[in-house]
Amino acid sequence: MSRERFLLLGAGESRPTRVPLPPAFQVKAATEDTEGRLSVLEVVVARPIPRHVHHRADECVYVLEGELTVEFDDEVHTASAGQFVLLPHGVPHALRPGSTPPPRVLQLSSPGGWERVLEDMFASGAGAGGPLDAAALNAAAEPHGITYL
Repeated sequence: MSRERFLLLGAGESRPTRVPLPPAFQVKAATEDTEGRLSVLEVVVARPIPRHVHHRADECVYVLEGELTVEFDDEVHTASAGQFVLLPHGVPHALRPGSTPPPRVLQLSSPGGWERVLEDMFASGAGAGGPLDAAALNAAAEPHGITYL
């Protein structure tokens, strides 16, 4: 029953995850909370997210604070607090902080699954500190329909 899926999270609260995620990632609605329709995370984009393609999911980003630099296809855009970005599946894109402190965003994926990608990345060590390794990222992301370029 839908009523049983009601959630009310306090500020700074996150849904439980299979593996611990860094504090920069707070899961507000997990894929199973929404019957697979979407996932919602609050994210501090403290480091660049390399160019990648979602083959199944559309990604939506609403900037809560700061500025986010968005590379979409061959264009570069800046999204500031209060602005919204739709990144349709199938088009290469990258995200990076455009401000100090780094931007805080609400990130939605439809269908859901983004928190599962992050869980697999951090479980494998691919999302840990240091330079990001495209091969390690792809090993964790490809089962979820994402390819890092």
